Amino acid sequence: MNYIKLLNAAFEKFYSDDRLNPTHISLYMALFQEWNSSRFADEFYVNRRDLMMASKIGSKSTYHRCVTELDSWNYLFYFPSNNPYKGSKIKMAIIETSDETVTGQYHPELEHLAERYHPIREPVEGQYRPIGGQALVSTINNNKQENNIKQPKGWQAVFIFFEEKGFDADEAKKFFEHYQTRNWQTSDGKEIRDWRAVAINWMDRTEIFAEEKKSNKKQLSQIKDNLRTTKNKDYGQPL
Repeated sequence: MNYIKLLNAAFEKFYSDDRLNPTHISLYMALFQEWNSSRFADEFYVNRRDLMMASKIGSKSTYHRCVTELDSWNYLFYFPSNNPYKGSKIKMAIIETSDETVTGQYHPELEHLAERYHPIREPVEGQYRPIGGQALVSTINNNKQENNIKQPKGWQAVFIFFEEKGFDADEAKKFFEHYQTRNWQTSDGKEIRDWRAVAINWMDRTEIFAEEKKSNKKQLSQIKDNLRTTKNKDYGQPL
């Protein structure tokens, strides 16, 4: 079992599965990359916004339809999350060339390959890239980098992150001040492990509240319109 064999088995199954369309395959590949980034963990957490961006899916309903269909067709197991501080959980099915699926198994070879092919998303101090070879990154530097994302390095880092996700400075300021006054702890007093993940959930909730507010405003406007009358009534005449 290795990285290339996993992809080859997946593409072989795609070829013979007429239920799939390009959106399913695009989402699967985005999830495969997240699986790779998690070093082929048995289970891993994902964020809908990032997956939609990676797979070029523009509709939330399309995303949810595709991920649930991939689940029902045994390409993966999807566990939706109701926790605003934690994304949904995914368990990928390990597709065999015999068209059988095996889940819940640990493969040391996969973890080893993930360490080699894990994407370098941010510059790491001390990184060395040999000519024509894969970048070699110190484990110490990676651990240090992971620790640094618990809290943002100032307001400017929050502003840049929100701007990249399409949100304005006012929303970034609300987020920063909200958690700065709470010493970057969750509502139950636990230390935030990844402020970016919390920020993305904040953005998701902001969009939901904005949609609900817009819907309520529309309903209120319709009620007011129904209460209006264009007829002039004279209540001075005796009955």
